[in-house]
Amino acid sequence: MIQAIIDVGSNTVRMAIYNIENADGRQAMELLMKKKHLVGLAGFVENGIMKQAGIDEVCKVLEGYSKFLNKLGIDRVEAFTTAALRNCQNSDEAVREIIERTGIPLRVVPGDEEAELGFIGATHNSPAISGLLVDIGGGSTEIVYYENKNIVSEISLPIGSLNFKTRFVKGLFPVAEEIDEMVKETEKLLGEAESFAGISQEEICGIGGTFKGAAAIYNVIYEDKEKVNGGLISSNAVFSFKSEILQEMLDRFTKEKLTEEDSLILLRAIPERLETVLPGIVIASVLAKHFGTKRITYSDSGMREGFIVKNLLSF
Repeated sequence: MIQAIIDVGSNTVRMAIYNIENADGRQAMELLMKKKHLVGLAGFVENGIMKQAGIDEVCKVLEGYSKFLNKLGIDRVEAFTTAALRNCQNSDEAVREIIERTGIPLRVVPGDEEAELGFIGATHNSPAISGLLVDIGGGSTEIVYYENKNIVSEISLPIGSLNFKTRFVKGLFPVAEEIDEMVKETEKLLGEAESFAGISQEEICGIGGTFKGAAAIYNVIYEDKEKVNGGLISSNAVFSFKSEILQEMLDRFTKEKLTEEDSLILLRAIPERLETVLPGIVIASVLAKHFGTKRITYSDSGMREGFIVKNLLSF
């Protein structure tokens, strides 16, 4: 069967289409295609209210997805939304209007479920039985600590790459004072997360746009990977690099004026995330230091795949 999954996030609205079929007595999922639109939904929240312009942007994208799916005869559609619509004061009204205008049954996913689905998606094929999973989105950051493939602690923090960009950064890229404010906010929220007190982990499995962007930047900088000690490892959309690289990125790309070389790196690696990736990397860097992490591994599987594994596959 063909299944469409739509994720209305704080930064992007994505649709992925999968084929789910029996193979050797087991069900398996095959990614057929992806579509995405950069909407920046969190940027439409003002004084805790999702503005009409933001609702209109989501409807415009979803109406296009709906026409596309109808043309292909795909009627199995699951759609969910996370922090931007979840946390605004007019969440119920906004979601209701989106459903009425588009016909797509959009569901608001609570923070704990978002963390769980991200965990399932990122780890269901991983050999690691224990670890730390971090998902830095546009409007929230989910952290999961697990042992023996079971969740021990999970939390959703109300901070994300677009959230920080909107709240703290006045220019294109953050300056030192703005980075200090973002660091303080992240450290404060981590200090209040009692369930994660005392946890340390040498490796973080990162999912979401921030880690994808950081991996892309690293890949462009170190194209000749064999000359890099402990450099980029790539396999099945998984990238790994030393956690200290995060701080090096912040030091390199938050200068008053970038060199032409550094501008080329960002334009080649993250043209759609120029304004949001560095605020997200601030969060990632603070988390890595807080948990004593030495290595970051990015996985391309996340919440959408987690939904399929939990609800549609019978492993």
